[in-house]
Amino acid sequence: MEETYALGFDVYGTLVDPLALAEPLRALVGEQAMQFASVWRTKQLEYSFRRGLMRRYVDFDACTRQALRYTQQALCCELPESDQDRLLEVYLYLPMFPEVAASLVTLREQGLRLVAFSNGVEASIRALLANSGVLPLLEDVVSVDDLRTFKPDPEVYAYLARRTGRAPNETWLVSSNAWDVIGAKAAGLRAVWVKRQPDMIFDPWEVEPDIVVRGLDELPAQFARPVE
Repeated sequence: MEETYALGFDVYGTLVDPLALAEPLRALVGEQAMQFASVWRTKQLEYSFRRGLMRRYVDFDACTRQALRYTQQALCCELPESDQDRLLEVYLYLPMFPEVAASLVTLREQGLRLVAFSNGVEASIRALLANSGVLPLLEDVVSVDDLRTFKPDPEVYAYLARRTGRAPNETWLVSSNAWDVIGAKAAGLRAVWVKRQPDMIFDPWEVEPDIVVRGLDELPAQFARPVE
């Protein structure tokens, strides 16, 4: 295998689990905890998409806070400001998926360049990855905040390739988000879709990921042989 590939790992949903917020939410909203976590995550992404299209940028931390406010209103469960602040703090301590650390170690040993690539603010992502123990396993953190726009803007995928010093076709996105994979492919990158749940559906856009895995532990075998 060529040792020139760079792998940009999406963070939320790929390295760490944002729906783990359901656990601390349970003490605040009871049986609505999983629904709250899911709506919050959906709105967080929607707000970033909309702001990217509108060119009315605020950073991902601001989108996250606004999505939290929306979710409270939608589910009729207004939380005190102190509880909101604690929930936002939890975002810096989301747990990584269990196979992540060992998989990154193996991929590094195979000579691949590994970076985090996120819509998140760099300082927040660095704190999150440091708290989860993943940061030392990555060469860099590439944030869209540098460009003041969001995935899936083609500009951010080109930026990933530039930051890693690789051509687009030597730069891989690794993401559990189908929209992210499609965005990378549209920009000329290659992409791995991490299909963490068997019922996950890839958008039928006549675009396919180059590789599909169920977890990052399947990646080393994929890159141990030439990728066509």
